[in-house]
Amino acid sequence: MIRAVLALLLSLWGGMGSAQEDVVLGLSQNRVQINARFSGSEILIFGAVKREAPIPETPLEVIVTVAGPSAPVTVHRKDRVMGIWVNAESVEIDSAPSFYAVASSGPIEDVLSHTEDLRHSVTVPRAVRSVGSGAVDPAAFTVALIRIRRDDGVYNTLPGAVDVEQQTLFDTSVELPANLIEGAYAVRVFLMREGQVVSQFQTAIEVRKVGLERWLYNLAHDYALLYGILSLVIAIAAGWLASAVFRMLRS
Repeated sequence: MIRAVLALLLSLWGGMGSAQEDVVLGLSQNRVQINARFSGSEILIFGAVKREAPIPETPLEVIVTVAGPSAPVTVHRKDRVMGIWVNAESVEIDSAPSFYAVASSGPIEDVLSHTEDLRHSVTVPRAVRSVGSGAVDPAAFTVALIRIRRDDGVYNTLPGAVDVEQQTLFDTSVELPANLIEGAYAVRVFLMREGQVVSQFQTAIEVRKVGLERWLYNLAHDYALLYGILSLVIAIAAGWLASAVFRMLRS
């Protein structure tokens, strides 16, 4: 089915002018809805390479990245002072994606050159930008943030996860965890030859809360005081109900 869709896209685009190699991309879904039953989602990313010339002799490699909304992050280092663990030094990470996955058709160090990584910020360490003020070793704080988010399953490097057939068709899948935040998730596709980017394409997946989750989110952000009062009332009511049930069981 996917192969047929790609063939149709290529035939429809055949009369349009393009560079030597272009990406024709498809997504299994371009919108993710978060509700009470949301436990994560798998996005299938598939595409083809449209050419105006014969296939080059050098092998084609493909890199796919999916990045969630970025925001500043403060990372603290804890030290023991008089027997108590306290925050000592801290670093303000200028911009860190809430989710980041990079899948490649081979080992990332073989597929992507260092120069191209610097230019396009493909790998996880390049996607995280650190100001580095106020710390002796700011790089260590960036490494710590990446390690923590990898352990949480929101930063992933997936070598060999992109399947490339006959240097023309490619596909991969990316698991989105349950703890997603709202926003546009940027999907980038890089066509690589000898470590160099020969073509790239970008699109986005929209992640939005729906139903009760959307109502609570809007209430908390637009009417914070009302949300706080409502939360307090619910907590008091729940406590009273639990106490009443306990008294009934004892009697």
